[in-house]
Amino acid sequence: MNSATLENLDAPKHKDLVNEKIVLWYFLAALTYMFISMLGGILMAMQLVHHNPIRGIEWLSPGRWRMIHTNAIAYGFLANAFLGAIHWAIPRLTFRPVLSVFLSWAIFFAWQAIVLSTAVGIIIGQAQGLEWGETPVWIDPVALVGLLLLMVNFMPPILRAKGPQYVTLWYFMAMFVWTPLTYAMGNFIPQYIAPGTSGGAIAGLFIHDLVGLFVTPLGWGLMYYFVPIILKKPIWSHGLSLVGFWGLAFFYPLQGIHHFLYTPIPMFLQYGAVIATVAIEFVVATVVINFFVTLWGSGRMIVQNVPLRFFYTGMVYYFITCFQCAMQVTLTFQELIHFSDWVVGHAHLVMFGVFSQWLLGMMTYLIPRIVKRDWYSQTLVEWHFWLSAVGVFVMFLDLGLAGVFQGYWWASLQSWDVSVDGSYPFWMIRLVAGLAMFGGQCCFVYNIYRTMSGPQTETAPSGNLATAS
Repeated sequence: MNSATLENLDAPKHKDLVNEKIVLWYFLAALTYMFISMLGGILMAMQLVHHNPIRGIEWLSPGRWRMIHTNAIAYGFLANAFLGAIHWAIPRLTFRPVLSVFLSWAIFFAWQAIVLSTAVGIIIGQAQGLEWGETPVWIDPVALVGLLLLMVNFMPPILRAKGPQYVTLWYFMAMFVWTPLTYAMGNFIPQYIAPGTSGGAIAGLFIHDLVGLFVTPLGWGLMYYFVPIILKKPIWSHGLSLVGFWGLAFFYPLQGIHHFLYTPIPMFLQYGAVIATVAIEFVVATVVINFFVTLWGSGRMIVQNVPLRFFYTGMVYYFITCFQCAMQVTLTFQELIHFSDWVVGHAHLVMFGVFSQWLLGMMTYLIPRIVKRDWYSQTLVEWHFWLSAVGVFVMFLDLGLAGVFQGYWWASLQSWDVSVDGSYPFWMIRLVAGLAMFGGQCCFVYNIYRTMSGPQTETAPSGNLATAS
């Protein structure tokens, strides 16, 4: 992608290709579910320090809120925000609109119904006994149809695009194929076909492939779109971008069983998952190097440009999580941190520290352009970034350290109460970090409200700290 093409991708003359209203609606829906998810997380954190404000209510019990917390962030926040972003990116990359605007709106409302029905089903006790696949069985076929309709709506403009296709579109095309297969594999096979250990192996693949074959292709694909536009220079190496894509395609689907080490699943499958997990760290290194070399000579823009800061913070966190994952899946390390809060801290850095940071950066970049207004407050933009980025990193460090202590307490064969009492200070810090992250999102939503309530400008938003390009 050359500089002239970069200018065209973000040029106002191509705005008719994009239905900006649906992009905004997806973003607002995503933020709504983020608040629901974070409230569930805060309730869980308060439960751990004996301050559950809604104890004794079966429908609002901690176990159910925990599932609301994870499903609302995965299918509510991440899915909605990514769908909004690709409604912006794909028409501009292909210079063609989506197949049907009507279908886009139908998918939007259907997806909200799916997410809300999932929440209701979980609360009334109809969740499946499958991690990350708790969606009730009567929702799964509808969700799968929705994923197939996404392929129908977005693949035609990609396939009809002329000229060589940019790596972003490679990621998107792979995601449209991988995601329905992954969802069907994880929600139907363990439930109806593969019992016992076999079902556990499939469930492990589903847990990790949901991140690696749905969220990751969308995340990195959009980074290849937004970062060059903001920096106004092409990505450093197209060759390295292809190494990242094919490395993801080859190694990521094989990792999932590392969630079930030291189980009856055959050891050759466990060893294969360990090797694939270590290998993906080298693939990730090539991607991160590619983006940081692209930044070379423009590093000051991270200080001036908040979306870019969100993007590169997420990349650093991505490298940390993958490096951490390569260590924690070794059988020796797993002996120490298995079932501990280390794993919880790792999951939070992946989902909020990486992908949510990227999506919040995209929203910070796009919302002023969609509503044709500058941000109401640059101070709130900064608070949003710092509370989000620092809050999640404090939580990551805190839970990682808690996991190490818990592992040694359990290994020393002390009573369970010792590990619970020792974890209490860590859980207090976790609650404070979670409240900081929640405060950051409150700043963001209030800023959006005041921005949308302000006077509309006749031209595109000015190049201020949040939207500079």
